[in-house]
Amino acid sequence: MQTSGRTQTQPAMTLLYPRAEIARRVEALAREIERDYAGRELLLVGILKGSFLFIADLVRALTLPADVDFVRIASYGSDTRSSGIVEFRKDLEMPIRGRHVLIVEDIVDSGYTLEALCNLLLLRDPASLRVCTLVDKRALRATEVSVDYVGFTLDQGFIVGYGLDYDERFRGLPDIYLVKTDA
Repeated sequence: MQTSGRTQTQPAMTLLYPRAEIARRVEALAREIERDYAGRELLLVGILKGSFLFIADLVRALTLPADVDFVRIASYGSDTRSSGIVEFRKDLEMPIRGRHVLIVEDIVDSGYTLEALCNLLLLRDPASLRVCTLVDKRALRATEVSVDYVGFTLDQGFIVGYGLDYDERFRGLPDIYLVKTDA
């Protein structure tokens, strides 16, 4: 396979979360969120690029009024572990002052990205700020961040599919796979 001028081979992958199981968890998360935000409007803030499939399915599963906006933050580059350096590449387009904000993340592992985003958004005075993640991976957690809604927990391993990538590859897989890495 040719990508960005370099030849890459397909890594060894094992099915971890099939699409039907992902769909069930997204529906369950939507019900939890609706219960907690009943009677209120919500602003979902997706973290690009990884959350785009998750947030799309989540907003379709919600029955309460919800707007969607995105930020783009990077801390991985082309590695399988966070560099610890958080780079903001795209800011919100909507104001959040006085709004109920739910950050939607694909995976929380080191916590650096989420901590930096929460700190930034709290300075903008939202009515509330909570976090929803598809996958909570605590093994490499380097900072304490609060995650309010969790689809799946994962002890360790690197995963791809359903928006999650490895060096920009495998985002479009409908299932989530565990990738065998040398690290």
